[in-house]
Amino acid sequence: MKLKLMTAIAFCAMAIMSCNEETLEVGSTLTSENDKMDISTGVFTATSKSLLADSVYARNFDCYFGNVRDPETGAYIKSEFMAQFNMLENPKLPAKDRIVGSKDGAIAADSCEIWLFFNRSKCYGDSLTPVKIDMLELKEPMNDQTTYYSNFDPKGAGYVRTDGLKQNMAFTLSNLTYSDSIRNLSGYKDLARIVLSGSYTDKNGKKYADYGTYILQNYYEHPEYFKNSYNFIHSLCPGFYFEVNDGLGVMANLSEIDMRVFYSYKNDKDSILNAYIGMSSTPEVLQTTRIINDKEALQSLVNKNDYTYLKTPAGIFTEVTFPVDEITATHAKDSLLSVSVTFQRINSGIENSPYVFEAPEYLLMIPKDSLYTFFEKGQTINSTSSFYTILDAENQYEFSNIGNMITYLSGNKSKGLATDPDWVAKHPNWNKIVLVPVTLTTATSTTTSAAGIASVANQMSLTSTRLQGGPNGEKIELQVIYAKFHDNSQ
Repeated sequence: MKLKLMTAIAFCAMAIMSCNEETLEVGSTLTSENDKMDISTGVFTATSKSLLADSVYARNFDCYFGNVRDPETGAYIKSEFMAQFNMLENPKLPAKDRIVGSKDGAIAADSCEIWLFFNRSKCYGDSLTPVKIDMLELKEPMNDQTTYYSNFDPKGAGYVRTDGLKQNMAFTLSNLTYSDSIRNLSGYKDLARIVLSGSYTDKNGKKYADYGTYILQNYYEHPEYFKNSYNFIHSLCPGFYFEVNDGLGVMANLSEIDMRVFYSYKNDKDSILNAYIGMSSTPEVLQTTRIINDKEALQSLVNKNDYTYLKTPAGIFTEVTFPVDEITATHAKDSLLSVSVTFQRINSGIENSPYVFEAPEYLLMIPKDSLYTFFEKGQTINSTSSFYTILDAENQYEFSNIGNMITYLSGNKSKGLATDPDWVAKHPNWNKIVLVPVTLTTATSTTTSAAGIASVANQMSLTSTRLQGGPNGEKIELQVIYAKFHDNSQ
């Protein structure tokens, strides 16, 4: 009964923290005579500093592509990506003799195109600024069992075919190659179309009229390649690397990446019909992002001591050292009812810039020792060793109850010291957490119809903000509530 009561009282206690009543009086009003509780509060100070991210887990379906200049540092940020394509298992095409297109005595596709769809609400920059890209064929699939980070370069690692398909093109976020009548149609999405029209030679030296014909002919010659996405990727199409060749001022968010092989065929009535084989880059196959940042520029911000930074993609996190021992030792026999902490944003001074980066919307709080494994293992929020919050209307990030985090960190230390007296020296980050800008994916439960967090990923868009804190900055306060039942046996 008392455990349930403690949970209910936690909410009441947080609401009355700022009241001036005596703590004994407050406890009396919340409980019965037999379950009287003493509630007390404490304020503790945490320290913080900026932490250079270096790189982040790159297997992320939230794909950005482009090259921009940070208005705060003047440094350049470039984002490129690698994509594989998923397909329906055993797709059904017409009989080979019904294919209309032909060249050199063999069936041929009409065309093959890569479509890059833009999510304009998440793009950055002038919609008419041109960006030039190179699409490079991989010589082999990247290993889906390998952990890839945003500093991994597929081209530099030798994954790109030096004699393979290379297609270059330029695009703008507003695709003005289409007429206004098409652009105004319901459901229209801005996209860049990469047409693969030139002759193609596969890795075995066999020549084809074009890449689409390569796909189409192999469908009939090797149906086993189309049994599933794994076979398709490892036998026929290992994927492409999309590299920024030129252009500055645009960071495009890609909502969808498709490959379509168009062909014509005759039906039973000898009417000619048009169709295509469709493939998409989805979470079921590998997609990675490469971020090229100016490390010297980022380090210059990390070195500032009057506040801390949050900057993405793969830029700067904020590290916080919690006074765990002080919080737990002060009331060693009491229950830790609630711990809250707020991180206040500080204006950067460039808010009037036309292309200033927005502040991160969501922040994840995790132990520093879990900074990499959390994302690698696909973990989500558990309100014990991981918490999240959202930027509120007062320009602050408030974590309203992270008492479980303090208990978790303290418990790790106690367990460690029980078997190793040098545990603290071997685990210098035991009382440190990191604030990481993230994106959240929600899903609705089929049983309860309630929405919950399905996945958490590193924020790959352009965001930046400063936070109160830093070695020489304003102090970060943790508001703590303790509770203790009277010992009626005395």
